[in-house]
Amino acid sequence: MPKSTANTGGVTAPAITPSLSTAPGAHSWRDYALLLALACCWSSTYPLTKIGLGSIPPVTFISARSLVAAFFLLVVLRIRGIRIPTDVKAWKLFAFQQTINSTIPFLVITWAQLYVPASNTVVLASTTPIFAFLITWAITRHEPASLLKLVGAILGLAGTVAIIGLDALSGFGKEIFAEIAILLATVSFACATIFGLRLSDYDPMVVAAGSLLFGGTVLLPVTLIVDHPWTLHPTPQALVATVVMGIFSSAFGLMLFYICLTRLGTLTTNAQGYLRIPIGVALSVILLGESVPSNLVLGLVLVMFGVAAMTVPADAVKRWLRRL
Repeated sequence: MPKSTANTGGVTAPAITPSLSTAPGAHSWRDYALLLALACCWSSTYPLTKIGLGSIPPVTFISARSLVAAFFLLVVLRIRGIRIPTDVKAWKLFAFQQTINSTIPFLVITWAQLYVPASNTVVLASTTPIFAFLITWAITRHEPASLLKLVGAILGLAGTVAIIGLDALSGFGKEIFAEIAILLATVSFACATIFGLRLSDYDPMVVAAGSLLFGGTVLLPVTLIVDHPWTLHPTPQALVATVVMGIFSSAFGLMLFYICLTRLGTLTTNAQGYLRIPIGVALSVILLGESVPSNLVLGLVLVMFGVAAMTVPADAVKRWLRRL
């Protein structure tokens, strides 16, 4: 696969050129394995957040897990001999990306969840792939936005609704402003997947470390003023959840996110959002003892068809149809 030289802040490292790596039919099974790994990393946020927020306030929890992730990545970068860039241009990119991909949408969704049930929140947050498709098709056009990918996004959303439960739809409209806020947060997520391609000149670990360090540091003053963390008494389970989420979900997850963006493109990378739902449900059943949703099988079928439509190259689908 063609490669180009990447800026890693003082050390030269290989990086995949987005325009080449996202070409139709150029993906290997390793690329899709990375997408599945990303879904596993980010799906763990559901049970880990529930455990952490049991005794740690939201802003403190977000800041703590971001800083844990950032320092973990900085240690790994130190071992690899790669330096974080110090130029203003790089940090402007890191700051903007973290703001639209994490800080603002997470705070907005956290506020909205005070008024919107968790099931409704999951359904609304699962519209990110659809918004990413519409932005790509109507505005940026940086990669092909085929009808097949749109169908996949809709099927994935339908599968999410089936897993969460059709009764979740009955509550929509009761807290319209909070629900609109969640939708705006998902638009922010969609924009972040597109803007993230501008960071492909940097090592993915550098981007993840810089973004997380900025995000955790920005929220730290708010944490000190609002939550007074020195007065908190977090449980051992909450502390473990914070560290595990920081290293596994945030550090590895964000690094895999930027790798997938350069290798698979924005629309295919967004397909992991649907994979996270069944994986997250399974983890919640195993770790938290929650009940298995009654429509899990139907939801899984719809999700898998949706993800397949969003990830399988159109040429491969045409060849398969000709054989029928």
